[in-house]
Amino acid sequence: MELGRPDMEPVIEVENLVAGYGATRILDGVSFEVQPREVLVVLGTSGCGKTTLLRHLIGLLRPTSGSVRLFGRDVAAIPEEELDQLRARFGVAFQSGALFNSITVAENVALPMRERGLPAETVPALVRMKLSLVGLADAGQKMPSQLSGGMRKRVALARALALDPEIVFFDEPSAGLDPVTAAGLDRLILQLRDLLDITVVVVTHELASIRAIADRALMLAQGRVLFDGPLAEVDDARDPRVRRFFRREPEEPAGIRPQADSLSL
Repeated sequence: MELGRPDMEPVIEVENLVAGYGATRILDGVSFEVQPREVLVVLGTSGCGKTTLLRHLIGLLRPTSGSVRLFGRDVAAIPEEELDQLRARFGVAFQSGALFNSITVAENVALPMRERGLPAETVPALVRMKLSLVGLADAGQKMPSQLSGGMRKRVALARALALDPEIVFFDEPSAGLDPVTAAGLDRLILQLRDLLDITVVVVTHELASIRAIADRALMLAQGRVLFDGPLAEVDDARDPRVRRFFRREPEEPAGIRPQADSLSL
């Protein structure tokens, strides 16, 4: 799949993003861009700021300083009405699926369509189309409680695609899935990127998924960008923390050194 040409405008631009909660700084000068049709994976160890970054990208949080621009628009500076229109251009598949358990799968997928005022007579056919895209054409009348974890993730993806978005954000899509189901979801993400010409941003720490889907990796550590580049370059990264992450090598705790066997003579 050919990515956006160099002369194309990036769909996401983050510049010197600083953010936190109270006096605690979570993101400290984060900058990067995402090109059309790119699959960017945001990764890092627990507590590095991945989720906070995602919340800023989708406009749920406002930065302390810096900017987040989607399609050239600063999400923190535009009026709420314009931000609402901008949200129609991207979809979000949350880690838990965030499905409503009291309504059917089809009704869950239809929610964004009804909220945007799509003609009621067209919604059922559109819902079937979205469910077919994720391999769940016959699941519309099931309740979320009847679905496996992998199926719930696919329904969440179908809902994220409900309004034909140009960008889809994924929060830990393979979390809690067995390796076979996770691999199937990874393959589906790539197939949809190619079929629908969408840009994909995935927040995850799952190495298998990262290696399967990423065009580019953005690694955070202590709120800063530690690595930003093609996946093929991570093994040659200058920072040893990047290499340790991808090789699953634990850090040696400070002050602890290997000791000789106390029983040796």
